[in-house]
Amino acid sequence: MNKPLLLSVLSVLAFQPALANVIIDKSGVDEKDYIYDLHQCEEMSNQVQKEQASGGAVSGAVKGAAIGSAGVAIAGGSGTEGAKKGAAVGLAAGVLNRNRSRQNNENQYQEDRSAVVKNCMTHRGYVVLN
Repeated sequence: MNKPLLLSVLSVLAFQPALANVIIDKSGVDEKDYIYDLHQCEEMSNQVQKEQASGGAVSGAVKGAAIGSAGVAIAGGSGTEGAKKGAAVGLAAGVLNRNRSRQNNENQYQEDRSAVVKNCMTHRGYVVLN
């Protein structure tokens, strides 16, 4: 691999989203081959699909309005007031749930990409230590 090509590969790697730290025993490994193989494995990890966060603020508000309305109506109050309060609580819960779901999905996505890189490097004969 010539120097300009190696530098371009390194610059591409520098702008890739950070994966979990993959620790590889490099004793007896040619650095050029290692960089090439790692780049190919990271490219393969881009095939991992991200999960979409489900639920959210609107569905939380609708569910909260229905529950609040029913609860207040059963207690003998105005269903409209219960619906308003339930919608507000449901909206807040929906926003929190969506944020938690989005963070969990992002963490799982990064773990899956890291697993692809680790498996790929292992199958290419590298010793992956983590």
